[in-house]
Amino acid sequence: MSISIDKGYVPGCIGRVSELHALYYSMLVGFGLHFEARVARELAEFCSRYDEQRDGLWLAKLDGRIHGSIAIDGLHTKDEGAHLRWFITSDKIRGKGIGTALLSSAMDFCREKGYRHIYLWTFSGLDTARHLYEKFGFELVSQQRGSQWGVEVDEQRFEFKD
Repeated sequence: MSISIDKGYVPGCIGRVSELHALYYSMLVGFGLHFEARVARELAEFCSRYDEQRDGLWLAKLDGRIHGSIAIDGLHTKDEGAHLRWFITSDKIRGKGIGTALLSSAMDFCREKGYRHIYLWTFSGLDTARHLYEKFGFELVSQQRGSQWGVEVDEQRFEFKD
């Protein structure tokens, strides 16, 4: 199995990354149309204003098909920090170290750009992802019940500060 990690937009990535999120989270917690539409809308907006000097998008590919992603949205870095987003791997490559490789790429980019504050939103119950975030130095800074993704979950904010 030869998996490559490529940086930047490629045709079809908005649809495929949205699909990966929609399928995984619908089965895991019942997220539906609201979640999928939000992922697709926000990812499309991000790609439309993508600036390689400020932003990063990494895609894990197997046989030319996208099976994972991660992004660093640097638009509001000065005020809020860099936003780590759209981190996912497909069932086909999960557990093979690709999540670690994707997160490493994103964190290396942040170091290169001097981004000292990085944050992400997730929700409780994603223990493998949480372990990976904490391994990279992220800390849980807040948790509250919420429905920003269309279903009520315990939303969590993790932050990395260098």
